[in-house]
Amino acid sequence: MGVGRDSPRVTPLPPDAVHRVVAPGTAVVRLETTADRTGVLDGAWWPRSRDITAELPALISALTELLGPVTRVGLDASAWDALPTRLVVDDHVVRIDSFPVGDDTVLVTRGEADHFSLLVVPPHAAPEAARAAMAEAVRADNVTWAAQILIDTGTATGP
Repeated sequence: MGVGRDSPRVTPLPPDAVHRVVAPGTAVVRLETTADRTGVLDGAWWPRSRDITAELPALISALTELLGPVTRVGLDASAWDALPTRLVVDDHVVRIDSFPVGDDTVLVTRGEADHFSLLVVPPHAAPEAARAAMAEAVRADNVTWAAQILIDTGTATGP
């Protein structure tokens, strides 16, 4: 996948490779699509801004290519500039739900019931801190919640 503004890179790589490939606009996922996935998070996303209508369509397109159709996305409305109730991405309607999940998490639903939880790295994050947070999020044995990962890596504070 390309790395242009409208096409984020979704990287299914082992955590040690994250440090070499992550840049703003990148998502990193563990592609375990079974019900018995382990770990707290399935991946991470580092959007370039808090403009969800600019950032989310490219992420959905990239995830759809890897996981199949994305039907819903859950976000915390207070974390984004504005939150629509739906977006049309690649001629497919994706419902956007507002959940008080915190600005550090995005919930992605494939089909009717398969959920993926992604850490959201704040757009202002320094590259090394963002890479460290994303590497932790994709570890299969990770038991640390998104908010704590951001605190531990120094990405939880404002610019």
